[in-house]
Formats: sequence, structure tokens, C-alpha cells
Amino acid sequence: MPLVSTWRGLIARTNHIAQRWLAEWWRLVHLGAVILLLICSPSSYERSNRLVLARHLYDNTAPILMGFTVLCALVSLVLTRIVTATALSYGLSQYALQVVIRVLVLELIPLTAALFVALRCTIPDGAELAQLQARGTLESLRQQDINPVHREVLPRVVAGIFSTVTLAALSCVVALLVAYLAVYGFGLAGLAGYTRLFGQVFTPAVSLIFVMKTLFFSLAVSLIPMASAFYGMSESSTRSSAEMRGLVRMFAVILLIEVLSLVGNYY
Repeated sequence: MPLVSTWRGLIARTNHIAQRWLAEWWRLVHLGAVILLLICSPSSYERSNRLVLARHLYDNTAPILMGFTVLCALVSLVLTRIVTATALSYGLSQYALQVVIRVLVLELIPLTAALFVALRCTIPDGAELAQLQARGTLESLRQQDINPVHREVLPRVVAGIFSTVTLAALSCVVALLVAYLAVYGFGLAGLAGYTRLFGQVFTPAVSLIFVMKTLFFSLAVSLIPMASAFYGMSESSTRSSAEMRGLVRMFAVILLIEVLSLVGNYY
């Protein structure tokens, strides 16, 4: 009998954990669908909402744009020098720039931009949203017939997506420019070969995977912290445990996206 009770308790706990896990992912998918509908809704761009959205777009992008771009340029310069010097020592200099473009532009920059935005913007925004939830501000909005998702969640999610895409796009351009200057200098002699090499790397399939990966990265780092903050405080779990589960989910999704992109690019 004790063994049977132990197994029943284990099955019950496993069932409870599975149900909670499925509920959390369902809430995340539901919030993503609601945000997508709100983005496409004209009512989301009324004057009062435009001001809030513009403020979040500026706060999540402008303060970190220059610093991240400069950091990306320095890393690109160092990485290009290391790869070209190593390739030259092994007699493989013709593959150096292709390796730089593949490793830096295709893989590192979108991932780094997403993590940078998560640490600097969306995770703090999620903590701020959790504080609003704890203070009852979101409930007060509901009593005033104002949708809290529309007023507080949507601007933060859109700002996170915009910031991630902007940082990734600008940093890719800067990295490509720095790589060219590091190898060919300020002349235009290598422009034709560099353009041809860029076209060989960014085939239509690779370009599509790159765009989709960047977009899914931006969705992951923007939606998951907001969903954890918006739904976490309504559960019996503590705020810290809800935030920790949200971080674990975010990094798991980022890792899954990266693995799928690697499979699509190289297999």
C-alpha cells in the first residue's frame, strides 16, 4: 500500500506539473495571438495609444542603439582580423570573408541583438509590468473599461520587437562594412568580389531563414517576459518563481530557434 500511494502521489504531481506547463505555454500563445490582432487593429493607433507606443519605441531603441552598434563594430573588426590571419596562415584566405559573414552576420549578430534587448529592455519592462499588476494598476484599468493588454502590454511588446529588428539590421550593415574595410581598406577594388561573395552566402533560402530567425528572436524576447509578468502574479506561485520560469522558457525558445536555423542553413 505505501508503494501504491507513492506512485499515485508521483503521478498526481507529474500531472499537475504537466497541466501547469501546458497552461503557461497556452497563455503565451494566446497573448501572442491577441498582440498580433491588436497590431493589425486601427484602434491601437489612436492618439493616446500612439503617444504611449512612441515613448516605448524610443526608450527601448534610442538609448542602446549607438552603444550596441559601436560594440558590434569593434567585435566585427577583431573577429575579422582573427579569422583572416588564421586563414592566411593555413593558406585558406579565400574562405576567410565567407566564414566571417556566416558566423558574424548570420549567427552571432541576431542572437546577440535579441539577448541584448532582453537584458536591457524587455526583462526590465516585464518587471515593471509585474509591479503594475501587483499594485492593482491593471485591475484599475479594467474597471475603467480600458484593456490593460491594449494599454500596457502591447506597447512594450511592439517596442521590444522593433528594437531587436533595428539593432540586428543596423549591426549587420555595420559588420559587413567593417569586414570589407578590414580586408580591402577604403578603396573600391574589392567591391565586386565582396558583392559576389555576399550573394553566394545570402542565397534566397538563407536570406529567408535569416529574416525569420530575427523575427522569431524578437517575438521570443518580447512576448515571453510580458506573458510571465502579466499572468505570473495571478497564480499561487511567487513572483520570483514566475519570472524564473519565464526566463527559462525564453532561453529555451531562443535555443530552439537557433538550432532550427542551423539545421536549415547547413543541412
